[in-house]
Amino acid sequence: MQNTRTIFLENLNIYQRNILILSSVNLQINKGEFVYLIGKTGTGKSSLLKTLYAELPVVEGEAEVVGYDIKNIRRRDIPFLRRKLGIVFQDFQLLSDRSVHNNLLFVLKATGWEDKNAINERIRDVLEKVGLGTKGFKMPHQLSGGEQQRVAIARALLNDPELILADEPTGNLDPETSEGIMSLLFNISQAGRAVLMATHNYALIEKFPSRIVKCEGGKVLTAEHQSDEFLRVDNI
Repeated sequence: MQNTRTIFLENLNIYQRNILILSSVNLQINKGEFVYLIGKTGTGKSSLLKTLYAELPVVEGEAEVVGYDIKNIRRRDIPFLRRKLGIVFQDFQLLSDRSVHNNLLFVLKATGWEDKNAINERIRDVLEKVGLGTKGFKMPHQLSGGEQQRVAIARALLNDPELILADEPTGNLDPETSEGIMSLLFNISQAGRAVLMATHNYALIEKFPSRIVKCEGGKVLTAEHQSDEFLRVDNI
């Protein structure tokens, strides 16, 4: 039987500077799933994401991400893991001194692409996917916030990742623009990629319902069905 899981965590303890942040984490996310990660500030959402892309080491429990054993991964293999991931941040993290096209070019060259024609074709393809096919020559400051986030998503798609990790991707955007970004991320998951998105925006969760996991009290909680009580996060 073909393995469809993209993330598999079992009895995982997550530490930051020897402080236990999350304990006994059990979570499986499959290809094509869209999953929200919620919880108030300081409950471990970012620590969980950092563990998935091997910024935080795994010392207790099991963690498999896009086929890699994160607990036993060699340092030299971490770049190969990250090529199978697409990471989208709240603050875009675009290079301000170069065009949209050259932002994407920088990533492709850094991840081993050499053929100029293949590079240009890939950049055109991902910009078309995010609705920015005519904006490659623009500088980041010439784009709206929503357009900059679309560039960040295009960047995340460059190496055809199996998993998108999105950390508050709509946090700096107005409601209408946020809905456009959500539609784009849902389309990405429907094309077969798993998407794990940390968010505080519960209006978007109601408009785009999907599976939810919640960081609370040092645990990662799951619910089969969305409920007002499960969604409630105090003091965020």
